Amino acid sequence: MAGEANTELEWHGAWARLALARPDKLNPLDWATVRELKGAVATIEARPEVYAVIITGRGRSFSAGGDLDGYINLYQNPDKFAAFLEDFFAMLNAIEVSSKIYIAAINGVCVAGGLELLLACDLVLAAASAKIGDGHLNFGQLPGAGGSQRLPRAVGLLRAKHLMLTGEFLSAADAKAIGLVNEVVPDGELDAAAVALVARLGEKSRAGLRGAKHLANLMLATDLATGLRQEIEFVHRYATTEPDATEGLMAFKEKRKPAFAR
Repeated sequence: MAGEANTELEWHGAWARLALARPDKLNPLDWATVRELKGAVATIEARPEVYAVIITGRGRSFSAGGDLDGYINLYQNPDKFAAFLEDFFAMLNAIEVSSKIYIAAINGVCVAGGLELLLACDLVLAAASAKIGDGHLNFGQLPGAGGSQRLPRAVGLLRAKHLMLTGEFLSAADAKAIGLVNEVVPDGELDAAAVALVARLGEKSRAGLRGAKHLANLMLATDLATGLRQEIEFVHRYATTEPDATEGLMAFKEKRKPAFAR
């Protein structure tokens, strides 16, 4: 286990667990924590053998969002606040474009900056008792780390506006119903469910996982026509140069389990 004051990074062979580790403060995403997360994501990205990452929070919260006390100081120092926002943006963007699959395991409260972290991940599991929301306006704040852009893409404009304008918290079941969560699991089974999902992903082609994430994310940065053209070009290159593509077809033909590269 590698850890700093606010986060913990654990290596589990070909996957990693990255935890927010200030449970006494409900795992705030203050500047120090954001920088630690940014560094941890870079460290993970540099390990080619790692294909998946579980992000979670220690204690009874995933993350209650930003450090409001710290914001008072940042607001009085505009240059520092701009640097904080840039670090937060860079950290979440690195997760979104990473070659790894990031799984958010939501335990307890996930609000404001916590929701923005969730939205940058690829898959989301939530404990049944989790509460998820934007919540910025409950304290006169606005989402500044991508939440206002990623949330409408995840749940639609009207639902996003409702969550942003009302500050309402959703149950895990309601969050799943609108597309914020992939799966809800009983309390106490969240970590096991996340590890089981990592194992399922581990049976797939690593190159295929990277490619599928890349293709799905095209819609975040391109219009439909451009995305369709880029899909054709990417899939042609993948199918004609990636050994796993041929191995998958041969395994199907020979009625055996594919032996993908690791």
